[in-house]
Amino acid sequence: MASSTAVKAASKTKPIQGVDRVATLLLAMGKPAASRLLKHFNPEEIKLITRSAAELGPVSPSQLESLIEEFAAEFSNGASLLGTAGEVEKLLSGVLPPDQIAELMTDVLGNSNRSIWDRISVVSESALAAYLMKEHPQTAALILSKVKPACAAKVMGHLPQPLRNGLMRRMLAFKPIVDETMRNIEKTIHEDFMINLSRNMGADTHAKMADIINKMERDHMEDVLQSLTEVRPKSAEILKGLLFTFDDIVNLTPRARTALFDQIPNDRVVLALKGTDDMFRDVILSSLASRVRRMVEHELNGREPASQRDVLDARRAITDLALEMAGRGEIELSSENEGDTYIR
Repeated sequence: MASSTAVKAASKTKPIQGVDRVATLLLAMGKPAASRLLKHFNPEEIKLITRSAAELGPVSPSQLESLIEEFAAEFSNGASLLGTAGEVEKLLSGVLPPDQIAELMTDVLGNSNRSIWDRISVVSESALAAYLMKEHPQTAALILSKVKPACAAKVMGHLPQPLRNGLMRRMLAFKPIVDETMRNIEKTIHEDFMINLSRNMGADTHAKMADIINKMERDHMEDVLQSLTEVRPKSAEILKGLLFTFDDIVNLTPRARTALFDQIPNDRVVLALKGTDDMFRDVILSSLASRVRRMVEHELNGREPASQRDVLDARRAITDLALEMAGRGEIELSSENEGDTYIR
């Protein structure tokens, strides 16, 4: 039912992000230092940190060392630690009143005992959709049938139409599963999902950064990448591989380009092609229907002036649409001419 990676995976560590980073550092500090810091957090922040620390699980020395490095600390070797409800309760002891600790721990323990389906239901729908597209359709259908309806509906919106329709048919054909079998399935899916998701979360951080950089002005983009190359060369290399700009559109497959430009108004295509070289322009024009191509060529030959701002906005709108379509699985951004770059 679920993929074999759940059985074969040996590592269960997960990337440390968000409030987990705070919880990790506080646990690593130990009670005296952490207690002094906790007094500066408000009750809601303490609640978030408490929940995070209780669910943190194992943190490897390399992860802890990397986190400390990011906070500009001078530690050279991070000690391994394990975040549990018991550890965080000891951390809070003496810092907060007993009744407040009891209330927090009740909330935390209740949260940590949620079913795998509840946990999956709060995962980003795009991340869950990406996971499901790599799984066997029967596994994907089971997961969607068990998560919250609102979550399933959002995830469906990120799936290609053929897969979406196929999963719906499979969900309708499900027969009751005996409790023992379902428990085994839940355990396998829990391990498989958490392992696969944790593997992708590091890349997801770079993907989010790439999305931000994609939307920057060209000069700002180059400046940021240059700065990152000097300070964090590996991250800069990953980001460069994830970036998709207007220049990269010529490297899409002909089918992908046609699907993209079918959804773009003619006036936006004209604006975006202002100032492009003949080779780049010919590739884009070849993706247009004959009638549309003639109209666009006529407008371009008219030499109507356009502001640089309007040109850049048109190119960015086209690039954003390409990224959105790729996110929905409608096109692939892989290059057919790897390494070719058109710079204007």
